[in-house]
Amino acid sequence: MDLKELAVNALAQNKKASLLVGAAGAALLGFGLGYKYMRKPEKAVRVGVVSQILIYPLKSGKAVPVSVAECQRLGLKAGELQDRHWLVVTEEGNMVTARQQPRLVLVSLSCKGGYTYLNGPDMEELKFPVQQPDNQIHNCRVFSKDIQGRDCGDEASHWLTSYLGGEKTYRLVHFEPKMKPRKLSAVETLSLQFEQVAYPDYGPVMLLSEASVGDLSSKLDQKVTTERFRPNLVIGDCKPFDEDSWEEIQIGSVRLQRVMSCGRCLLTTVDPETGVMSRKEPLETLKSYRMCKPSETHIYQKSPLFGQLHNVKKTGVIHVGDEVYKITH
Repeated sequence: MDLKELAVNALAQNKKASLLVGAAGAALLGFGLGYKYMRKPEKAVRVGVVSQILIYPLKSGKAVPVSVAECQRLGLKAGELQDRHWLVVTEEGNMVTARQQPRLVLVSLSCKGGYTYLNGPDMEELKFPVQQPDNQIHNCRVFSKDIQGRDCGDEASHWLTSYLGGEKTYRLVHFEPKMKPRKLSAVETLSLQFEQVAYPDYGPVMLLSEASVGDLSSKLDQKVTTERFRPNLVIGDCKPFDEDSWEEIQIGSVRLQRVMSCGRCLLTTVDPETGVMSRKEPLETLKSYRMCKPSETHIYQKSPLFGQLHNVKKTGVIHVGDEVYKITH
């Protein structure tokens, strides 16, 4: 083959390679443009504002209002306080809530400088260390699910047993960071499942609007406050039950994903100011107009719906006064 033929062949090969590269580039460009136009952009619409942030360190205990909180996968945290990370149990490890002991709603648990403080009506304040690594770890049962808890000591046990009265001995346990969170039972028909939690009933974050509480109060002889329903986030500047339609919301850098409505029980009949359970209102009134669709009775049974339970899709910090945006795609 002479020099001229070699040159012609080389040119032909380079042309073929260029065509292949060009075709591949065009295909990638086309895919990129197609993906860009197929993917629907997010739309954020302002729907309200955060009016209250409430943390319940002790399950069934008194709310601690805060102006700012970290929103973590396991729920809200402010300093050493983490939502539903302390739990009252029997000696056998079974959870005790205000359903069995209504006066628990009057117990305040706080933390400062590495110490935990317990306060309650007609009781002296009890102080003990948050971290007690030498104390026993109990295997506890929360709604038939196993979860661990570090015993908070005999003094805390005596305090609770004295406060709650009766013949049973009660103990206080603390969920620590290295412990395994509780895996909740799956509801097959839900498109989303709850993330793992410590001691909450269900999801990491419960959200309720001021307007919904106002709507309910307007139907009652005695008005109720948001604290009775134990939400983490209270939303203002919206209409009653708007929160039912917020499938995904943005608050600051935090992204929350709705999983399901909050089915209500006898706990709503416990007055957070007196610790007295009426066993009637506002539950009966809620049942008159806040029941689920017939197709959802296998999920909620006979519980009326009030408030929304959310997963934490993106962690961050939430402040009182932050605007709430509904995200659509």
